[in-house]
Amino acid sequence: MKVSVRPQKVSFASGGVECAALHHPGTNGGCVIMAGGTSVTKEPASELFARRFNEAGFAVLAFDYRRFGESGGAPRQVVDIGEQLADWQAAIGFAAGLPDVDPAAISLWGFSLSGGHVIRIAADNPQLASVIAQTPLADGRAAAPNALRSMTPLALLRLTGLAVADALGALVGRKPLLVPAAGVRGAVASLTTPDAMDGQRALDPDHRHPDWEQTVAARIALQVGRYRPGRQAAQVRCPLLVVVCDQDSSVLPEPGVRAAALAPAGELVRLPGRHYAPFLESHEQAVEAELSFLRRHLP
Repeated sequence: MKVSVRPQKVSFASGGVECAALHHPGTNGGCVIMAGGTSVTKEPASELFARRFNEAGFAVLAFDYRRFGESGGAPRQVVDIGEQLADWQAAIGFAAGLPDVDPAAISLWGFSLSGGHVIRIAADNPQLASVIAQTPLADGRAAAPNALRSMTPLALLRLTGLAVADALGALVGRKPLLVPAAGVRGAVASLTTPDAMDGQRALDPDHRHPDWEQTVAARIALQVGRYRPGRQAAQVRCPLLVVVCDQDSSVLPEPGVRAAALAPAGELVRLPGRHYAPFLESHEQAVEAELSFLRRHLP
């Protein structure tokens, strides 16, 4: 069933900040809440999958975390995991009040860092109908050594110095020290794994989102290795679909596989390709698997 209504700009409050979102009205009562990884804003993060979900009748609510995109919050480009988890909670509450949404038929969808967030959030929200974690950062401790090996020693030293300076500067109110979210090996960037640079051609190949700022505060380098949301998968009571890619060098497939096995109602889809393959050569496989999952688990 195709839905022709254009998405509407909406917003909701989270922690005293307005989070910007796009609401694609649906027809069957189901709703998929979506957000992207690290600094990826709502349009490039969601539109490829949101269109297909919406054509199937599901409402979609795609949002920007505070401090990113069109959302409020300062300083900008700062990933705060606690804040982002709170933004998910606020998005769930907002979606439940939308006129086209059945509060008992809400699903979450996230990839990369957000793929880890949705596992964590699902563990605390048994009322959710289902959750999709696509190429999730399920275990930062497992992924970090591979990410470090992808950096040259000099780049790692410079990034570490920037991260420490950024974290210390935040304590006295200094502006964030920003680095590219992705870079080639040897660059001083948040991630320089072999597939890190696939993001641009996967998410914005036609350069339709010039306002998408692909930077992040350097302090993220001190956080991600400690973030292990996959450990909460055993507490996820709703159906959980984990989509992993076998050649993913950014988050690695094995932690996602373990999370799916831990979840009481976990399902696993393995795809060929690298971190962004679900947006590229494996897109049809990914979207069909996710649509099948949503049709089975959204009441």
